[in-house]
Amino acid sequence: MIISVTGLKPRNLLTVLPFWRRAIPSFNQAKQAKGNLFCEVKKIQGIQHTLTAWDSMESLRAFVSSGSHIKAVKAFHKIATGSTFHYESDTIPSWEEARRLWEENYREY
Repeated sequence: MIISVTGLKPRNLLTVLPFWRRAIPSFNQAKQAKGNLFCEVKKIQGIQHTLTAWDSMESLRAFVSSGSHIKAVKAFHKIATGSTFHYESDTIPSWEEARRLWEENYREY
């Protein structure tokens, strides 16, 4: 399966509301997306993280390029900072493991 760990935060106080107006629908879309096996969100050290598991890279790509998520992606640079890290695994990691892997491997957008 494909594991995706994302960490994002609003750029500043003025972007908090636009951030959440895009983040919530995008997360709801992920929960219902074809091929999604797991979907959780957690705030860690001021950064909003999502941890998702997908049955294939094709399912992840279909989600990323559609619906609320693509709208969020298009607005990302104006409203948020952060990054996503994807990798293959046989198991869904704990939040501690996911955060550690994200910190070790992410590239800031």
